[in-house]
Amino acid sequence: MGRSRYTFTQPDKPHFLTLTVLHWIPVFTRQNTVTILLDSLRWLMKDDFRLYAYVILENHLHLLAQSPQLDKDIARFKSYTARLLIDYLQQRKVRTILEQLAFYKKKHKADRALQFWQEGAHPELIVDQSMMIQKIDYIHQNPVKHGYVDLPEHWRYSSARNYVGRKDSLLDVTMTW
Repeated sequence: MGRSRYTFTQPDKPHFLTLTVLHWIPVFTRQNTVTILLDSLRWLMKDDFRLYAYVILENHLHLLAQSPQLDKDIARFKSYTARLLIDYLQQRKVRTILEQLAFYKKKHKADRALQFWQEGAHPELIVDQSMMIQKIDYIHQNPVKHGYVDLPEHWRYSSARNYVGRKDSLLDVTMTW
């Protein structure tokens, strides 16, 4: 597959994003790997990064986010988490996944032995309130659609809990826009 044709047309506006592990390899099946993502999102949120909704599944995550330079923040997030996740996998000698990350690495990524994330983030500019609500619903329904849970708020790694007022959510999200 070639490079993504999707771009951040207005990087300071809210966007729906999809970040996918290379070749859809299931890496986020361990709490420790998900924690790396959650901690990295918390770090971004210390500044002007606003997270409106998220879901983390075994091989990808969806975000609805905004920041003054969302394109740069997402690039930093992907670079940082890739390093941490590869280190985690190497320390635990998870050879099958590491071999897949090497095998599926794009040829033009000559500066590294492994590639963790697929290129791009498939950004979609949120143009109005209706689209914002539709994307939040899509994010929260993702684990239901896959048959993992019956209700969105049952999925631990999602902002659905925030939106139904539960106090056991893992990240604080911005629910006004």
